[in-house]
Amino acid sequence: MRTLNSKKITITKSISVLLFAISAVFSTASAQSEPVKLGFIPLTDCSPIVMAKELGLFKKYGVEVIVTKESSWANIRDKVLTGELDGAHCLYSMPFSVYTGVGGKAGSEMKIAMMLNVNGQAITLSNDFCGKVGFKQMNKVTPVVAAKLKAEKEVTFAMTFPGGTHDLWLRNWMSIAGLNQKAVKIITIPPPQMVANMKVGNMDGYCVGEPWGGVAVKQGIGFTQVASQDIWKDHPEKALVVNKDFSAKRKADLVKVMKAVMEACKWLDVPANRKKAAAIIGKAPYVNAPAEVIENRLMGNYDLGCNQGTEIYDNDYMLFHKGGMVNFPRKSYAIWAMAQFVRFGYLKEAPNYAAIADKLILQDLYEEVAKSMNVKIPNDDMKPFSLTMDKTVFDPANPAAYLKVVKK
Repeated sequence: MRTLNSKKITITKSISVLLFAISAVFSTASAQSEPVKLGFIPLTDCSPIVMAKELGLFKKYGVEVIVTKESSWANIRDKVLTGELDGAHCLYSMPFSVYTGVGGKAGSEMKIAMMLNVNGQAITLSNDFCGKVGFKQMNKVTPVVAAKLKAEKEVTFAMTFPGGTHDLWLRNWMSIAGLNQKAVKIITIPPPQMVANMKVGNMDGYCVGEPWGGVAVKQGIGFTQVASQDIWKDHPEKALVVNKDFSAKRKADLVKVMKAVMEACKWLDVPANRKKAAAIIGKAPYVNAPAEVIENRLMGNYDLGCNQGTEIYDNDYMLFHKGGMVNFPRKSYAIWAMAQFVRFGYLKEAPNYAAIADKLILQDLYEEVAKSMNVKIPNDDMKPFSLTMDKTVFDPANPAAYLKVVKK
């Protein structure tokens, strides 16, 4: 009897072990097959994520990806933080804005896996400025704004997210022009709503990514006063930003996503591919804007509007790879962005720049992916640099020195 019971116990244990093993296999398979969810905002620089999907590159690298169009950067922030999105096309400065409490709950972590592009944003002014301020005529901005303030009591400029890249380009533009930022009103508007808001007179100017600068020109409601690459050639712009838990628990899937996006970035930097990209991302599910406008500015052909003719950018239009120079997530650029938060009054005290950059940038992971794809890793991180228009030297090892001399 004892022998029979022992056999029963042994068989029961064996069945339990077998069922546990089967359960573990199915659980692992389920986790591996779970799609990765990536969000994007309707902007030309969402192209790396969209084209990775359209070109079948995610499938090529063995990962299923769902891409979703989101309504605002705040929406992207919230969904990435909660895990509703695993990652997104995102303003590169947003994770630092959120973590420091400028654009979200302080201490909330969003991780930067890689950069997506440089250049390709613009300051657009309403037709009220036409004939009074020309392309790159920075010295004329403040007198015209002063006259408008005297006549109308209020001048309003729009950007897309507090502490975001468009906010920083707008405020740097004002500083270079000598415009007192406290004298004007600065509001937040989601990128695809910029043109409609200018059309009804809700703002006098805005900073946003393409194609919404070009669309304003095409619709005859505004003109390009300066492109962001005029302010800072090859400035960092959008990044692939991911949920903290996703980056830790699904690293293998993140690596596959990064490889697909990297290949899409390379593809986009081939001029012959840009017409095809413009036609695809211009469709309603993506940017929902005229392919012609997207293509022209992707190719560096800027109709400035306001009878100013065309400006041709030949080596400083929107770039997505540039031999690996674009995609490397530099900690020095993170420190620069946070120094701007102090400079423009968002933060009363300097944050722990280096520690935050280390925490939020997955630089080691990027280097692992880049090396596996034979992509060159730049060696310029943490070296001093200056913007194209503002020649003040920024040393990422000493932001305090920069803040003492840079114009507010």
